[in-house]
Amino acid sequence: MKKIAIAALAVCIGLTSCKDLAELNIDPNRVTETHPQLQLPQIQWDAFRYNAGTSSLYVNKMLVQTDGESAGQYYKWDRGSFSPYSLMRDVTKMMEEAERINSPVYTALGKFFRANYFLGLTMTFGDVPYSEALKGEADNIGSPKYDPQKEIFKGILQELEEADAILASQNTLIAGDIIYAGDVQKWRKAINAFRLKTLMMLSKKEGEADLNVKSTFASIVANNPLMTSNDDDAKLVFLDQQNNRYPEFNSSGYGSGMYMDSTFIQRLQERKDPRLFTYSTLTKNAEDAGLPIDDFNAYEGGDPAAPYATVNTKAAQGRTSKVNNRYHKDPTNEPLVLIGYSEQQLTIAEAIVRGWLSGDAATYYNQGVKSSFKFYETFAKGYASYLTPAVAEEYLARPINNLATATTTDEKIGKIIMQRYLRSFQQSPYWAFFDHLRTGYPSFRRPAGVDIPYRWIYPQAEYNNNKDNVEDAIKSQYSDLSNDKISAQPWWVK
Repeated sequence: MKKIAIAALAVCIGLTSCKDLAELNIDPNRVTETHPQLQLPQIQWDAFRYNAGTSSLYVNKMLVQTDGESAGQYYKWDRGSFSPYSLMRDVTKMMEEAERINSPVYTALGKFFRANYFLGLTMTFGDVPYSEALKGEADNIGSPKYDPQKEIFKGILQELEEADAILASQNTLIAGDIIYAGDVQKWRKAINAFRLKTLMMLSKKEGEADLNVKSTFASIVANNPLMTSNDDDAKLVFLDQQNNRYPEFNSSGYGSGMYMDSTFIQRLQERKDPRLFTYSTLTKNAEDAGLPIDDFNAYEGGDPAAPYATVNTKAAQGRTSKVNNRYHKDPTNEPLVLIGYSEQQLTIAEAIVRGWLSGDAATYYNQGVKSSFKFYETFAKGYASYLTPAVAEEYLARPINNLATATTTDEKIGKIIMQRYLRSFQQSPYWAFFDHLRTGYPSFRRPAGVDIPYRWIYPQAEYNNNKDNVEDAIKSQYSDLSNDKISAQPWWVK
């Protein structure tokens, strides 16, 4: 043993610079430090594409399946996924690197992306790990406790407020930003719009004094920068390049048993809503008959409450529309909007109707609808002439679309939520479903005897790896371990 030590010492003495053996063992291909700007693009790509695709469209009564039973369409799902925690590991690392190099802008964006993921998680399950989550490496917490949903909402709102405050003190471009090209002010607008969205999810809890839902909402509208047009949308734009294309491009699902939902088609037809043309194809029979794109009678969907074999028969007869080809044939298609001007304005309109702040709800409502038309005029290639500002004005003048024709608060909220719903095709996954849970709008057709679920069941991995904490969470929310069911009501909807 002495000979080995002496030999090592001799080698060390013989070197011009004797380095620590641990340093010599560093693998140059396994980087332990990096600038946050190199991490940010992937974080943004993952966050904006998370839940993109067609799964939520069955839940939201926009699609039906004809070659098998869709669990989402018939509200028969079971377990959800904790995959956002894996995505947030990258966010955590970016925030650590931001602290290391003293770059607060990346800390702010990290807080925003954390808030986005945690909001989705708590809306999906109820109580989830929050305060102890993502601390396995830093604090050796491998089995994080579950936080009460109310405390999670408080934490999310606090992180968003802190993110805005950090950016308010910064006067620099955010390098690596693929959403706003580094524009701090636009990020502030997006963060504050997201704060409004989060607060609106608490509409059933507006009376709880410690949440300050109404006063906080009003304060943000009065004092913080918000979006002023579609140019401020937080959107992921796609390129016709490998790994940068629209997520549904070349998806095989569109060529099989996927068809439009009749209730979605009918709502668009009743309102003479030209967004129908951008969402859907004509039925085969209508196309064979030479009907034009703007003939509302040329579109038809499948009944979401009927057995899939029945819907398949109708589709085989050429009487059911499919999803517009642009969604799977255009590699750039439309951007995915995480939070945008249209949603913001419709949210403010709802807040005014609820009495959270003063103002003209119709003005915000009209702006929200017009901006949705503008979005499709801009990005739905070949359909611009059907979605002009003049068409939007004509659309809003119809009594069914005119907010002024609603005489009660409930009717006004119903119209606002319907517009949030109609603008959300292939955008805002699952949020139309959450709007339904908190307002009852829009109604969702389903088979007799089928109830709308309120949540997803916790992942099996939590029972395997974090058993005590998940069981404590179930008992504290739903009184008994047997109640980890999709029918159990989380705190936010009670």
